[in-house]
Amino acid sequence: MSFQNASIRVTELIIDGFDTTENPVLVGVVILIVYIVAVLANIVNVFIIIYDKKLHKPMHLLICNLAVVDLLYCSSASPTMIGVLVAGVKTISYVPCIIQMYLFNLAGVMEAFALSFMAFDRLLAISRPFQYHSYLTNVRTLVLTYVLWIVACGFAAVFPAIVIPLPRCYSVLQYTFCSYGAVMRTTCADSHALNYYFNLTAIVIFSISFCTFGFICLSYVGILYFVKFSSNNDKMKIGSTCLSHLIVVTCYYVPMFVIAILTRFGVVLTLKERNGLLIGMILGPSVVNPFVYCLRTKEIKNEIIHMFKKFRHLIRFW
Repeated sequence: MSFQNASIRVTELIIDGFDTTENPVLVGVVILIVYIVAVLANIVNVFIIIYDKKLHKPMHLLICNLAVVDLLYCSSASPTMIGVLVAGVKTISYVPCIIQMYLFNLAGVMEAFALSFMAFDRLLAISRPFQYHSYLTNVRTLVLTYVLWIVACGFAAVFPAIVIPLPRCYSVLQYTFCSYGAVMRTTCADSHALNYYFNLTAIVIFSISFCTFGFICLSYVGILYFVKFSSNNDKMKIGSTCLSHLIVVTCYYVPMFVIAILTRFGVVLTLKERNGLLIGMILGPSVVNPFVYCLRTKEIKNEIIHMFKKFRHLIRFW
């Protein structure tokens, strides 16, 4: 690995990933609206689950955790993109940029862990319906969730640990926010060194993706096995529950596989395609997840309707 000799002291980075975007303000407003909807929907999910003690169950605690992850995921990068497109603020200081990169990767890793945990929860509920609540208690759910957050923090630390020691030669980010690829390309590393560091992180991402996605697939193999012995009514309930999870899994893994995995195996994406997939990967799951679980989880949906009726009654009273 080799580096260019002349490094510079970079205190601010310029984001030019949207320079070729037509109607940037319109794109920014669309992202802003989607971001606001995602934040409000996830906050409502968290608030309802915390507020209603009847929802203090392992499955709902996992939904609450996923909502927290989605809040972190969409908030790690969306404000920067909105600032560039709507307000024209195209600079970001180096330290906040590194923090943004860390939080984005932390949310991405934790999203995979959360979806895997939810798949395990469904497998346990279907395969051991009578022992489910003795196996997976609220305390065990919270402890396992905390452990996953700690492990995710460790994995996410790999990315800034690679970038920070490297000398920097450029101050322009080619992408739309401080992703690992964008920050790495501001270093003095030549093409050979860049390939080495990208392949290194691709191994980390591939390992996490393969293990979590493989675990989810194995969980569904187990679910399909036990579904054979269920009644038609139970099959409909199981299908409804699993469909919500499958929608969420698809929204997260499809763009992530294209960007992080397939590009390492020769798939060439233009800058616009990469930026579009990144935006979709950030905002897609964050806005879809809460609505999927609000609309398809009976207890949450009923609580939302109940709160809406109380709110409407208060408005009429005043």
